[in-house]
Amino acid sequence: MSDLIDSPIEGENAPEFSVSEISGALKRTIEGAFGRVRVRGEVGRVMLARSGHLYFDVKDDRSVIAAVSWKGQVSKLSMMPEEGMEVIVTGKLTTFGSQSKYQINVDDVTVAGEGALMAMLEKRKKQLAAEGLFETDRKRPLPYLPEVIGVVTSPSGAVIRDILHRLRERFPRKVMIWPVAVQGDQCAPQVARAIEGFNRMTPGGAMPRPDLIIVARGGGSIEDLWGFNEEVVARAAAASDIPLISAVGHETDTTLIDFVSDRRAPTPTAAAEIAVPVRLDLMGWTDEQGGRLTRALTEGITRRGQRLRDLSRALPRPETLLQSPSQRLDNASEALPRALQAGVQRRQVKLSEVSGSLRSSTLQRMIDTKRQALGRRSDRLSPLALTREIARRSDKVSDLSRRLNEAGTRRVETLRERLGNLDRMRETLGYQATLERGYAVVRGDGDLVTSTKAAGKAGEIELEFADGRIKLGSKASPKKIAKPKPPPTQGSLF
Repeated sequence: MSDLIDSPIEGENAPEFSVSEISGALKRTIEGAFGRVRVRGEVGRVMLARSGHLYFDVKDDRSVIAAVSWKGQVSKLSMMPEEGMEVIVTGKLTTFGSQSKYQINVDDVTVAGEGALMAMLEKRKKQLAAEGLFETDRKRPLPYLPEVIGVVTSPSGAVIRDILHRLRERFPRKVMIWPVAVQGDQCAPQVARAIEGFNRMTPGGAMPRPDLIIVARGGGSIEDLWGFNEEVVARAAAASDIPLISAVGHETDTTLIDFVSDRRAPTPTAAAEIAVPVRLDLMGWTDEQGGRLTRALTEGITRRGQRLRDLSRALPRPETLLQSPSQRLDNASEALPRALQAGVQRRQVKLSEVSGSLRSSTLQRMIDTKRQALGRRSDRLSPLALTREIARRSDKVSDLSRRLNEAGTRRVETLRERLGNLDRMRETLGYQATLERGYAVVRGDGDLVTSTKAAGKAGEIELEFADGRIKLGSKASPKKIAKPKPPPTQGSLF
């Protein structure tokens, strides 16, 4: 009997699961057992997909956990993980059934310790330095006395009060405050947007554009100041067209914005002192410069007056300068009456010589001669003379017209005769003239026949004579061909 009954197999009565069922059961088990966890480790490979999802690994010296942050979670991360960084990630454990693995869905990433932060800061510093953002020659000079100062800081802290108080003591200026968070996740994006916002303002617009920007924050730990170490803040400060002073933390605190700013202030109060001069000192300096200018002008006028007096002593006296010209004037005034009398006498003699030839008879002869010449010219300009000239020229025009008509007629006759000769030559050279002499044109099936062989192959023979065509072997009546039209008559050409 024992041979007839099979022995039971261990586990044979266990339930069967489909692949999806067992995958879903494992997912529910892991998510239910762990829920939300915090994991510390080193960031491995990092990949940002085109879809916006972020995939990376968190590992230690023995194990690796896959991590993923969906597109909506990536924008809310306080920092982006970088390979080699030691971090603490917070999220929910789950599974990925398509690849039979588990992973952590990360919604928060923080650096695990000051050492890791400093390492990441050093890495960013080297990257920005390699791009030339720390170069001294790209830093802009600060305005000596800005009209409007833009301050990027928290509106409720002691920093803004210190800055305003210091500006009021030194030199009151217009101040525009852009309120931002100075620590936490929103610090970096808000500070970057504030710097870009000040730069987008239109100079001379309704809202005045600042001539100088101060980015300020009080002291704190490296974690508190970390927002000013973010790359987005450093690049915004480097791209600013408005000169920028960084005043973040105390004198011993250094952030990335300090390296890219145009001037670093050890404290926010020091930033206000750098931004504007002391008004009383400036007024004192102006008074001092005014006094120096007055003394310089007075001394210059005194030196030039003394120089003028020295030069005047070297010049001769006015009486000495006028002695020789006065003597020449006296001599000329004595010689002038004699010269005038001599000139009048010479002109009287010359007038007498000329008046001797100007007799009345001579003048009358000249007038008669001119009158005769004028009469001859007036005769040429009379209407009768003009009429004769017009008639003479009309006869000349008529003769030219007659000659032109005769030449045209002769030319036309020559061309008509030449055309007739050409037409007769055309008729002589055409095959119609040859037909008149007793010849015929043989066609077979519509084509010319030039040999007996071609004639034998043709199904129908047609002969063309001078007075018409006839088909051989056909009862059709001879077909008259139209004779060519005679050439146009000579009169039809014109």
